[in-house]
Amino acid sequence: MADDINESLAAREIELCVNRIVKQVVNVALAGQVVGTILSGSKRNDIVVRMPEELRADDEQIKKLPVRVGDTGLVRLGKLVEFETLKTVEPIQHDDGLRRAALMVNLKTRNIEGYVRDAERRIHEQVKLPENYIVQLGGQFENLQQARARLAIVVPTALALIFVLIFLAFCSLRQAALVYSGIPLAVTGGVLALWLRGMPFSITAAVGFIALSGVAVLNGLVMIAYFNQLREEGKSIRDSVIEGSLTRLRPVLATAFVASLGFVLLAIATGTGAEVQRPLATVVIDGVLSSTFLTLVLLPALYEWVERKPKRATDNTAIGNV
Repeated sequence: MADDINESLAAREIELCVNRIVKQVVNVALAGQVVGTILSGSKRNDIVVRMPEELRADDEQIKKLPVRVGDTGLVRLGKLVEFETLKTVEPIQHDDGLRRAALMVNLKTRNIEGYVRDAERRIHEQVKLPENYIVQLGGQFENLQQARARLAIVVPTALALIFVLIFLAFCSLRQAALVYSGIPLAVTGGVLALWLRGMPFSITAAVGFIALSGVAVLNGLVMIAYFNQLREEGKSIRDSVIEGSLTRLRPVLATAFVASLGFVLLAIATGTGAEVQRPLATVVIDGVLSSTFLTLVLLPALYEWVERKPKRATDNTAIGNV
C-alpha cells in the first residue's frame, strides 16, 4: 500500500514537472522572454527573444521545439503533448449601448492631428464600412480637441477682460487699441517660428501664445503710459514720443531678453519632455522678438499718428467757429 502511494506521488511530481517545463518552453517561444535591456537616452527598452511570427503560426514548427530532459537530454515538444485547436469567443465591448472594437496606435510623430487627418482621409477613400458602422478616433487627439474647445472660450474671455482693464487705465479706446496692436505681430512671429521649425500647433504652443500676448501687452502698456506722462508735463506729442522711446528702450529690451534667454535651453531640448518644451519656447522667443520690434519702432509712430488726428479735428472746428 505504501509503495502504491509513493509511486502515485512520484508520478504526480513528474507530471507537474513536465507541465511546468512545457509551459515555460511554449511561453518563451510564443510570448517571448526578456534577456536584456537597451538604453536609449533616458529610456529603457527590453530585449525580447521569441520565435518569428511565421513560425509561431505553424503548429508543426511548434511541435519541433526542444524540451530539455535531465542535464543533457532533449525531446521534441510534440512527443510530450497533444496539440488541439479550439475556437474561443472574444469579449464584446460596449460603449453607450454600441458595440466597440478598439485599435491602439503608438505614434512616433508629434503631429498627432496631421496623422489623424491623413488616417481619416484614407479611411474615407479606401475603406467601405458596412451599414451602421462608424470610425471614431480618440486618445490624445480627442484630448487635443477638448483642450482647443476650452481654449477657444478661455482665451478670448481673458483678452477681452484685459482690454477692459487697459481701457479703464487710459480711458481711451484709441490707446487701448494701440496697446493691443502688439499682439497680432507677436502672434505672427510665433506662427512663423513654428512653421520654420516644422512644429505643429499644440496645446503647449497655445500656452506659449498666451504668455506671449501678456508680454506684448505689458511692453505696450509701459510705453503708452510714459508717453501720456510726458504729455501731461507739457511736452508736445513728438517730443513725448522721442524722449519716451529712448527712456523706455532699456526696460523693454530687458523684458524681451529675459523672456527670450530664459527659454533658449527649452527651445533646443532633446531629452525627455522636449516635445512639450520646444513648441512653448519657440513661440515665446520668436514672438517676443517680433513684439519688441513693434513696441520700439512701430508703436511710437502709431501713437503720434493716432494722437495727432483728434488735435487736427479740434483745430479745424475752432477755425470754422471763428
